[in-house]
Amino acid sequence: MPLLYETTRKAAHLAPREAREIAAELRAQTSGDVRFDDYDRLMYATDASIFSMTPVGVFLPRSADDVEAAVRIAGAHGVPVTPRGAGTALAGQTANHSIVIDFSKFMNSVVAVSPEERWARVQPGIVNNDLSRAVATHGLMYAPDPVTSNRATVGGGIGNNSCGPHSVIYGKTLDHILEVDVVLSDGTRTRFAPVGGEALEDRFSQDDLEGRLYREVRRLAHEHREEVQRRFPKILRRVGGYNLDDFGGDGPMNLTRAVVGSEGTLTVVTEAKVNLVPTPAHKGLGVVHFNGLIECMEAAVPILEHGPSAVEMIGRMVLKNCAENPGYRHLMDFLEGDPTELLFVEFYGDTEAEVRSKLDALKADLDHRNLGYATLTTFNPALHRRWYSLREAGLGLAMALKGDAKPLPYVEDTAVSPEQLPEYVRRFEEIIERHGTTAAYYGHASTGCMHIRPVVNLKTYEGVDKMVSIAEEISSLVLEFGGSLSGEHGDGIVRGAFTEKMFGSELYGAFKELKAAFDPDGTMNPGKIIETPGLRENLRISPETTNMDV
Repeated sequence: MPLLYETTRKAAHLAPREAREIAAELRAQTSGDVRFDDYDRLMYATDASIFSMTPVGVFLPRSADDVEAAVRIAGAHGVPVTPRGAGTALAGQTANHSIVIDFSKFMNSVVAVSPEERWARVQPGIVNNDLSRAVATHGLMYAPDPVTSNRATVGGGIGNNSCGPHSVIYGKTLDHILEVDVVLSDGTRTRFAPVGGEALEDRFSQDDLEGRLYREVRRLAHEHREEVQRRFPKILRRVGGYNLDDFGGDGPMNLTRAVVGSEGTLTVVTEAKVNLVPTPAHKGLGVVHFNGLIECMEAAVPILEHGPSAVEMIGRMVLKNCAENPGYRHLMDFLEGDPTELLFVEFYGDTEAEVRSKLDALKADLDHRNLGYATLTTFNPALHRRWYSLREAGLGLAMALKGDAKPLPYVEDTAVSPEQLPEYVRRFEEIIERHGTTAAYYGHASTGCMHIRPVVNLKTYEGVDKMVSIAEEISSLVLEFGGSLSGEHGDGIVRGAFTEKMFGSELYGAFKELKAAFDPDGTMNPGKIIETPGLRENLRISPETTNMDV
């Protein structure tokens, strides 16, 4: 499939002289670091996904003024920009032929904190865990906690609408972003915050890009309200497409809710006001052992009846790789027997007695239902952390599979209602087996978002064909179950290729109109969510790259 945006096509084949001109303008007009050498371009060509696209160059801003200048300079040259945090994106969101704006080095500070009102104002490059540490003295924390939260940034989470193990009680990033300061595609800066009444009418009447955005978002949400109601999944975990479902009413608007989950395709975020939550007073952990995948899935709903803060799963391949890895084998010392699946069930409470009561009730209930063959519990913080580290190591352990065939992220983020997990996983397994492969399992059983990674070898044409075929079949399966192709990892390229299939032609057209309203010239991280390259394009590992002469 050819590159769909003229800006991306130009950037992919940009003349070296124009690239040098852009770099010179950035150095003259900003205080940021400008890195347009081959080494840095190759370093930023990929993220945690299966894709690779060499950027024009890399820009590390020190201020919102720098970001504004970069967007204006890029726009004047007809070249896109791509915001980037830690590069942990799994769907190719930050791989593009563009100027990559990396916020992680300099724009990573806490600007202000209000412990009384429980909010903080932060720059996009701050790491999630660093923000939580910064407000811990106030008994507060930042709730979104992807497993990569020791390196993932708040800005990246805003782009993705990231979640994490505790989203069953805290929700998605969307539920914790109150305001955003942004640079629009024309280089103007504004703040999106809740606005209503006369102030909203004033926004509607503005004769500029910002005014157009308020009018177009309201119009699109109203015109397509019935289709949004019909096509958007009715589950906790849906982060695909654009958030038109947030704007169907007639009351106040907060365009922050359009920006969250837009993957840098609408604006560039330079600052955010985020919600903070109280740190749990006491925690307890139960580890439920299983010898069967479907039985493990069947336990999710009964466990949820007890009100856990998290229900995390790891499966056979992860456990096998852990047992075979000398660096991780000790993490399994506490297990009883030889389980093929585990559920990590966490509870919060105001007192240790409350947590202990919840875990005791869970264990008794599972024994009564004959679910799982053992349930271990702990209230010791050190032991809790050690046991839970086995779950946190899931992604790395999944990729430890020996050989060229790997469990890769291309259908790894599907979500359905937890009640549907047993049948959904059974059907998913049938598709995998029909293609003659296996899969690594881990994820969030609490919200029905399972990270299932079928094993393929992208160094062969057969492996690429298998990946595409599995992705097609899984997307149909997700539709059949009323689920979401993306539960937290976003669309990027790998799921953006299926956006029209998932939402239908009417909403796909509305998404294109929304994108055009925010980004009429196609300079804001184009080719993500909608109008993406195909799955076979821009693969980091492929038969072509494997056989290249170097």
